[in-house]
Amino acid sequence: MSNIIAIVGRPNVGKSTLFNRLTESRKAIVDDFSGVTRDRHYGSAEWTDKQFTVIDTGGYVANSEDLFEAAIREQVVIAIEEATVLLFMVDVVTGITDLDDEIAQLLRRSNKPVFIVVNKVDNTQLQNDASVFYGFGLGEIYPISSMTGSGTGDLLDDVIKHFEDIVEEENTLPKLTIVGRPNVGKSSLINALIGKERNIVTPIAGTTRDSIHIHYNQFGHEFMFIDTAGLRKKTKVKENIEFYSVMRTIKALEEADVVILMIDAMEGLESQDVNIFHLAEKNKKGIVILVNKWDLVEKDSKTTKIFEDQIRTKLQPFTDVPIVFTSVINKQRIHQAIETALEVHKNRGKKVPTSKLNDVMLPIIEKYPPPALKGKYIKIKYITQINGTSPMFAFFCNLPQYIKEPYKRFIENKLRENFDFSGSPIQIYFRQK
Repeated sequence: MSNIIAIVGRPNVGKSTLFNRLTESRKAIVDDFSGVTRDRHYGSAEWTDKQFTVIDTGGYVANSEDLFEAAIREQVVIAIEEATVLLFMVDVVTGITDLDDEIAQLLRRSNKPVFIVVNKVDNTQLQNDASVFYGFGLGEIYPISSMTGSGTGDLLDDVIKHFEDIVEEENTLPKLTIVGRPNVGKSSLINALIGKERNIVTPIAGTTRDSIHIHYNQFGHEFMFIDTAGLRKKTKVKENIEFYSVMRTIKALEEADVVILMIDAMEGLESQDVNIFHLAEKNKKGIVILVNKWDLVEKDSKTTKIFEDQIRTKLQPFTDVPIVFTSVINKQRIHQAIETALEVHKNRGKKVPTSKLNDVMLPIIEKYPPPALKGKYIKIKYITQINGTSPMFAFFCNLPQYIKEPYKRFIENKLRENFDFSGSPIQIYFRQK
């Protein structure tokens, strides 16, 4: 579970620019979740070795005038609830508007740390103008320019003082979570697996207020289920379902070792699913694709193969992922789904002995060496697996900077062919020897 910073404020104050500045500084940028129509809204960021998630609430607002303010209000309420720290962004040029006042009122009632971020402060005169925002009575103001980045360092230095210490549980059991769009059958799957046999299952209060860790121990399998769905019924908010489920998914995903991505056979793999998939991949989680409602699909001998191929095409380049076809309602292959997830967990933790790695990979590399660049020949001399939560390999060579993406992909495919890493992302580094 990581700390979450939410950037709130009315439209056009520069939330997205600040968001981009905080997240772009890091390679692990999270892709667009809600498809192509909107900007990216959340990403991973890091400041002085502290990692956190940044959420830009702006992208979620419906663009029709009458719904506009209500939607902003709703975002702020959800952000207040889910975030560790809130950045309230205002614009020094326009000063305090009615909508700013309204947002400030919501923030005043929250018990969360709030930072007033005054944007577009590019000169000394504007520095003085910024002091009007002390009027909110929300404490210190932080004049910044999200365009140039000035002031953001001081802001982050103070923000991270409010982070909660995240204590990793000393639990060695595999942690699985089921994610997917609303109504694909996530709850039904959990109920089908757990059954009503509550004595076999002991809910363990999670590390966060809103994820339940369920200890599953039956049919010879033992693991932790991380369930974030439908926990506290919200009375205050008519939920913005999409925004809310995104927040939940991020949380569940960060806590899990293996992510079971559930999709609807009737709808196929949609852009939202692909985004969840890439989010899991970037966070180096094990992944299993679960196609539910397979009983509703008209089938012949080729249907499964065609459906699998379509899924893999959309998931490129990471396609070495198990796909299980289920019907939760008929309890069809639901245990196979769990067995597959536990198999993926094993693959994600797999350690290949150095001698075996070199014995298998060096002859392949000798046969298909990296293409020479500018007349320079690249020689890979030695390979070793680096310790980490997911498989990482270092290839030592004379000119690592000349190795291009296609060769890296070739190497990854050969590793996958020779050692089973199905469902687990692999990282490959070329290092100077």
